[in-house]
Amino acid sequence: MDFAPTEEQGAAQGLAARIFGDLSTPERLAVAGSGTDAELWKELCAAGLTAAVEETGLLGLVLLLEEQGRTTAQVPFAASCVYGLLAVARHGTDEQRERLLPALRDGTAVATGAFPARGGIRADAEGADGDGGGGRLSGSVPYVPWLRDAGLVLVPDREARLWIVRTGDPGVLTEPVETTAPWSAARLVLDGAAGERLGGAGAYGAVLAAARTAFAGLQAGVCAGSLARAVAHVNTREQFGRPLSTKQGVLLRAADAHMDTEAIRVTAYEAAWRYDTGLPYGPQALTAAWWASEAGKRVVHAGQHLHGGTGADLDHPVHRHFLWGRQLDAYLGCGGEVLQELGDSLVKEGTE
Repeated sequence: MDFAPTEEQGAAQGLAARIFGDLSTPERLAVAGSGTDAELWKELCAAGLTAAVEETGLLGLVLLLEEQGRTTAQVPFAASCVYGLLAVARHGTDEQRERLLPALRDGTAVATGAFPARGGIRADAEGADGDGGGGRLSGSVPYVPWLRDAGLVLVPDREARLWIVRTGDPGVLTEPVETTAPWSAARLVLDGAAGERLGGAGAYGAVLAAARTAFAGLQAGVCAGSLARAVAHVNTREQFGRPLSTKQGVLLRAADAHMDTEAIRVTAYEAAWRYDTGLPYGPQALTAAWWASEAGKRVVHAGQHLHGGTGADLDHPVHRHFLWGRQLDAYLGCGGEVLQELGDSLVKEGTE
C-alpha cells in the first residue's frame, strides 16, 4: 500500500487548499446561509478541479474533500463528483459517458444521490439491466443533500438498481428542507418520473462504497479544521496567567482528537486506494465510514468543548465544524448501524 499522493494529486490538493482558503471565509459562509456559494463553485470548476477527479481517482477526490472540510465550504463537490462524475465514468455506457460527463466535468451540471437506499423508491423498469434503458419511478426520499442545486439525481430503487433522474422532468418534485449542516438539501418526491438506468447489478454497492469513502474524507477535513481552530484557541487563551494549552487535560483531549482524525484519514485513504487499484474495497469503505461517524463525532465535540463558552456561540466558525461533523455522522449511517453492516459483510465473506 502506498498512500503518498502522486504529483498530479498533490498539485490538485494544493490548488484546492488555496481556493478554499481564499474564498471560503467565515464572512462568505455567513452570507451563503444554507445555500451554495456559486462564485466558489465556479472558481473550482474553472480551475479544473472537478474534471481532475477522473484522472486523480477516488484518492484524489478524498484529498480535495479534506481541503473542503477544513473550511466547511458550501459547494456540492462531494455529491457531484461521487454520484455524478465517478458513477457515470465507471458504470455508464459509452453513450451515457459521452452525453453526461462533459457538463459534469465543467460544473455546468450538478449531480447528487438519494443514498443510501431506504426502500422508498418503486421502479417499473422498461429497459434491460445495465443497458441504459428507461423506467418509471415513484416514491419519496426525506432529504437529499445538495438537491436544490442538482440537475441530475442518482436514485436507487427497492431492488438496488440505479436510475438517473432529471430534477426538471415531469413527476419530479423537490421540497427544500433544512438539515443539521447547511447542505442545500431538499425532499425528493417522484410520481411516475422518467428514470434512466445506470450500471448493472453491482453498481449500487460500488457507488455506495465510493460515496462512504468520499464523505469519510470530507469528515477528515472537517475534524482537522475543528482541531486546528481549537489548538489556535488554547494556545492564545490564558487562564491564571498560563495558556490553556499547558493544562494536561487540554493536551490529552487535543491529542485524542488528533489520533481520531488520523484514523479517519488513513482508513479513507486505504479504501480509496483499493478502489483506484481495482481491489475489493467494500469492508474498507465501511471501516472508513465507521471511523468517520464514531471518531468524527468525538472530534467535533472536543473542538467545541476546548473553546469553552466561545464554542457555544452559534456564529463562531468552530460551531460550523460541529454541525458538519454531526451531519456527516448521521449521513454515513451512525456508528452502530455501520458496524453491524460491516460485521454482516465479514460473516458473508467468510462463509463464501
